Amino acid sequence: MSFAPRDSHEAQVQFALERGVPAVIGVLGTIKLPYPSRAFDMAHCSRCLIPWGMNDGLYMMEVDRVLRPGGYWVLSGPPINWKANYKGWQRTKEDLEAEQNKIEEMAELLCWEKVSEKGETAIWRKRVNTESCPSRLEESTVQMCESTNADDVWYKKMKACVTPLPDVQNPSEVAGGAIKPFPSRLNAVPPKISNGLIPGVSSEAYQKDNKMWKKHVKAYSNVNKYLLTGRYRNIMDMNAGFGGFAAAIESPKSWVMNVVPTIAKIATLGAVYERGLIGIYHDWCEAFSTYPRTYDLIHASGLFTLYSNKCSMEDILLEMDRILRPEGAVIMRDDVDVLTKVNKLARGMRWNTKLVDHEDGPLVREKVLYAVKQYWVGGNQTAAS
Repeated sequence: MSFAPRDSHEAQVQFALERGVPAVIGVLGTIKLPYPSRAFDMAHCSRCLIPWGMNDGLYMMEVDRVLRPGGYWVLSGPPINWKANYKGWQRTKEDLEAEQNKIEEMAELLCWEKVSEKGETAIWRKRVNTESCPSRLEESTVQMCESTNADDVWYKKMKACVTPLPDVQNPSEVAGGAIKPFPSRLNAVPPKISNGLIPGVSSEAYQKDNKMWKKHVKAYSNVNKYLLTGRYRNIMDMNAGFGGFAAAIESPKSWVMNVVPTIAKIATLGAVYERGLIGIYHDWCEAFSTYPRTYDLIHASGLFTLYSNKCSMEDILLEMDRILRPEGAVIMRDDVDVLTKVNKLARGMRWNTKLVDHEDGPLVREKVLYAVKQYWVGGNQTAAS
């Protein structure tokens, strides 16, 4: 996510997406980032113009929230190595020195260990648990966040407080549970599930979900022959759940943006990240934070039923059309009555569609609608029927 307050290189995020690299537009301002706590292995900032030491370290505290225990924060550019670069940066020594001192002080307060500073790049590492953080034992040195749900972030304002880590039994234990290396973590039971941190979800239910999505994807590939060939580089799952769809099609030739709707009954995005996948929270009654024509394939399972009483089906379909590239594909699974209405609207948008039965047969009410966005332009020519 590019969270710089100003993109001096126009449309950097769009360039990234055109290269097939995961990216969304965003700003680190006053609202929490749309990610769960303990999501990222590393956060990197290169000349991103964010005043890290200001506002009582608010922005560094937000980075600390989304970093996994043992994760890294990399800062490149001002004020690092200010002694050699202050003239080129057209700032005073005193100003840059004070800025770096504030960053160092806040990093120490957060219990980040500075592991390297070379040239204009400095690297800090977050401790694996609170037990290995002596200063955190002094309650007066840092204010801990009082919220019981660190993943409740949608339109929530950032606060100058540190998100507490889960308790551990010994000083060497990783808070929240250690995660296996990729790709073995992809199908392993995420610690959030095995530790019972996602209410109502057992390891058995997770494994069952995995098996179900492998079955669904196999059925998809029988209809859309391009699905597993690498033709679709940028893929989006609009109602990702545990990321089962993304795991079933996992390939170095593609990546999946796993979107967990903010109105979903269960907040599963933390488990998605623990699988080594990427994702974001979003409300599909609003526009998604991306440029037009940036995704090759969109998958939506149960999405229209989920939003049936929230916003119009037409608005969601138009947003899908906006972010889908010409000749891009859509796979939607939902109740037959819902998909019949969706099919009519999709044809009005000049999508080529095909409604097929569930892989278990015609008696199952859940159906699958396949669609392809056509390449066409406006003008005086008569449109083909």
